[in-house]
Amino acid sequence: MYTQVLEHFGSLGLTALVAALPLLVLFILLGVLRMTAWKASLVALVVSLVVAVAVYSMPVGQALLSGTLGAVFGFFPILWIVINAIWVYNMTVETGHFDVLQRSFARVSSDQRIQAVIIAFCFGALLEALAGFGTPVAITSVMLIALGLSPMKSAVVALVANTAPVAFGALAAPITALSTTSGLSVADLGAMTGRQTPVLAVFVPLVLVFLVDGKRGVRATLPATLACGFTFAITQYLASNFLSVPLTDIVAALFSAGAVVAVLRVWSPSEPYTVEHARAAAAAEDAADGGLPVAGGVTTSTRTDVLPETRANVLRAYAPYLVIIVVFSLAQIPAIKSALGSVTEKFGWPGLDVRDPAGKALSLQTFKFDWLAAAGTLLLISGLITIPLLGISPARALARYGSTYVQLKFAIITVMSVLALAYVMNASGQTASLGLFLAGAGGLFALIAPVLGWLGVAVTGSDTSANTLFGALQVSAANQVGMSPVLAAAANGAGGVLGKMISPQNLAIAAGAVGLAGKEGDIFRKVVGWSLGFLAFMCVLVYLQSTPVLGWMVV
Repeated sequence: MYTQVLEHFGSLGLTALVAALPLLVLFILLGVLRMTAWKASLVALVVSLVVAVAVYSMPVGQALLSGTLGAVFGFFPILWIVINAIWVYNMTVETGHFDVLQRSFARVSSDQRIQAVIIAFCFGALLEALAGFGTPVAITSVMLIALGLSPMKSAVVALVANTAPVAFGALAAPITALSTTSGLSVADLGAMTGRQTPVLAVFVPLVLVFLVDGKRGVRATLPATLACGFTFAITQYLASNFLSVPLTDIVAALFSAGAVVAVLRVWSPSEPYTVEHARAAAAAEDAADGGLPVAGGVTTSTRTDVLPETRANVLRAYAPYLVIIVVFSLAQIPAIKSALGSVTEKFGWPGLDVRDPAGKALSLQTFKFDWLAAAGTLLLISGLITIPLLGISPARALARYGSTYVQLKFAIITVMSVLALAYVMNASGQTASLGLFLAGAGGLFALIAPVLGWLGVAVTGSDTSANTLFGALQVSAANQVGMSPVLAAAANGAGGVLGKMISPQNLAIAAGAVGLAGKEGDIFRKVVGWSLGFLAFMCVLVYLQSTPVLGWMVV
């Protein structure tokens, strides 16, 4: 048995500095030395193990066991979701229906900037609502390449877009996890989060257009982007406060897409940004980045013919995503949900016995194997249903399934390594030391509460995991400084969404999807500024919500 001690060297500040070493090493290797993500994450994992054993006096066996648990959790349920989601996408590419889907999007608007907003923000939000855990980044980044954007720009746009919807992602799994760890109700936490992330959502479509076409593009597309952002924000607020927390992003995604389509019926950009503009910009960007390939290593169709855009083919192109919506919606029906969960197994990780400073066993050492109810399994079922709808043979579908693992091999190593690192830091007490240090800010805690969530997601790649990690700590610190516990807990999730784009897990998924494996450091440098900028904005918002200035927004 190992019992955590959170302060060493007689100083919490010095302890926190040492505890941060694995994260510092990880981000320096990625952002400064440009090491590939899978190598950087393995090095950082070794550093976390050394700190756990040498500084926190964690037995070697317990440290290694916590790492193996994290690695397994990285594969199931997280990679299990991503792999099956990418497999469904790859089948649409193989059959040519992905091209039909692209042409269908193009009919909404020929302007690449608006298409990028619809795909990365609206469609990405829908994927986040249904599956989460990197799925929208993986799928939308490849769809953006088909628009003519470079692999690098596609990855950056997809990562930045995957922010505002994340707090309610995967049918509000982050909110549910936050409720479990904080002891606060899902309704209150959902309502409070729905008064934070919508403010962010207003600006994200504008930023996406800026990434595609700079200031000129922002000015040229304002009616569409403002309609998208404000509609998403208002709908996210209304749904989370008055309708249903799990359905929040589904409703917001559909309404925001509908708002863009409605605007385009009466208005269109005076200076359209066509596929030729996008490809010219992509060529220039690729040259500046050292000649990166336009198509990267993205899965491409083996078909030599082009599917005609008949009504039947359009329906087949949309069918996989409609099937996913139906399957996930049916899975939420109480009777079906109960049946799926009836075979779930929960068990303590063999040999792992870790206690917090109060002597209570950590919940992280319990592994939940919900093999039938897991989102990844539901995506697998959706894929099996999709096979006959797309008209792909079982043999070709199976071949694509195998090639998906090959395509994501480095992302798999990265995600498992990063989750192993996160579990070692959590089990040894390194993360808790960092949290306690930040919680000692007193009255300024409201200003840095979102930083905890941001830090948690940057490490784990998951807002759900970050809420599990810091939810209770946020409530405890809030009670000590006289801050609303609901506000502090919600700030954890709202700040966490901004760490998503710099998480090595998501960087690896994006790089693997667009064929830029090994270029994660380059992607990191392009998104880290947006991550920090949005985080600063969220910190100020939460701080003002803790004062009379915006205190009226607190549940």
